[in-house]
Amino acid sequence: MIDWVHTHAALWRARRQVLKAVAEADLDIPALESLLGIERQKSALLDNLRRFALGQPANHALLWGARGCGKSSLVKAVFGVLRHEGLRLVQIDKEDLLDLPDLADELRHQPYRFLVFCDDLSFQPGEPAFRALKTVLDGSIERPPENILLVATSNRRHLVPERMADNLAATHVEGELHLGDASEEQLALADRFGLWLSFYPPDQDTFLAMVEARGVELDAATRLEAIRFATLRGGRSGRAARQFGQQSRPSGR
Repeated sequence: MIDWVHTHAALWRARRQVLKAVAEADLDIPALESLLGIERQKSALLDNLRRFALGQPANHALLWGARGCGKSSLVKAVFGVLRHEGLRLVQIDKEDLLDLPDLADELRHQPYRFLVFCDDLSFQPGEPAFRALKTVLDGSIERPPENILLVATSNRRHLVPERMADNLAATHVEGELHLGDASEEQLALADRFGLWLSFYPPDQDTFLAMVEARGVELDAATRLEAIRFATLRGGRSGRAARQFGQQSRPSGR
């Protein structure tokens, strides 16, 4: 059993079917103000999760978009702000989502509000975990737990691959577009997340500000080096800024 009074976060370990408490010293919580270029997303997620922490109506949240642009960092940073207001975090891997109903049963009657976080979520059509997640989001004959809110990050807006063949079944009737069954199934899961937040690569000035925030002094040569570094990695992102900062800061800083 987890002592949720003193434990703020835990990981679900599927092999042993247990929750593993994360020690305070081991928590990876970035400062919210350190996340640049995503002010709208910060405000929306913080407001939504604060309402949830206070027992007010709130939506399950899906953060989707370009890789390395702050989706996971934002979830952890907002949790860091709200964990002293009664919010607790449980992270579950996508491969273990079949256990999600059992995890929900374990948390349902706890006197805390739980943010259940699944990072880098995506599905192939027909995966059993797809159904398990739907059950917890919408419930079955049993109501969904009111003290659990799901937040997922994904590179896919609809969580599943979208293929041209799926759209061929769509029909056009009197000016209205009617999607085929496959497309409807794809949209069904993502629609259960009431809050969608999109993430895009930062512009060049924001990227360089991210680099500078990592303790790198940007003279003309370093600016060009940072831009070249991002280009070689396929584009600008917060992750690229962090990686460049790690290799560029003088030792001892």
